[in-house]
Amino acid sequence: MTSVWKTKVLTGLNKLFDKDGKKAAAAEFLKSFNKEEIGKEIDDKKTELEPKVVEVVESSPPEIKALLKDKKTASKIKKNGPAVTKFLEELAKIDFPGAKPVSDAVAKSGTTPLSPAIAFILEKVAPFVPKEEPKPEPEAEAAAETTSREVAVEEEKKEEEKPAEAAAPAAEPEKQ
Repeated sequence: MTSVWKTKVLTGLNKLFDKDGKKAAAAEFLKSFNKEEIGKEIDDKKTELEPKVVEVVESSPPEIKALLKDKKTASKIKKNGPAVTKFLEELAKIDFPGAKPVSDAVAKSGTTPLSPAIAFILEKVAPFVPKEEPKPEPEAEAAAETTSREVAVEEEKKEEEKPAEAAAPAAEPEKQ
């Protein structure tokens, strides 16, 4: 019974849900995608790739920059499919290792089934991204102002308490 299920029913369901063969093509690409070889090639060409990659990253939209900083990229790749596709095309133009085949596969199958390969490329691009100096955020400045206000209010309260305390002992001797 299980052999009938695997040969007839399961193949029929696969054809029904994957009419144009995108998932099958993506699965084949992922099997042939050699991460180790691409990683070695990137390490070898690191010095000549760095200025090109920095230029591409700086001209990319904020969604891509957020993807490069974030470690959990799978769901964000799906949400930002067109931006990711364009970014991969830009990487392919500068001959970033692995970007051209991934870009071609994405054009055929879409970003969702190829998210592991895309995430790998983004992980390899991330070290090239220049570290932005943290700018003091308005929230941090507001927090600093709030703290200084609180200190000022506390000082005022202490000053008000001191005259009240001084007045209390002076009032006691008058009663006696």
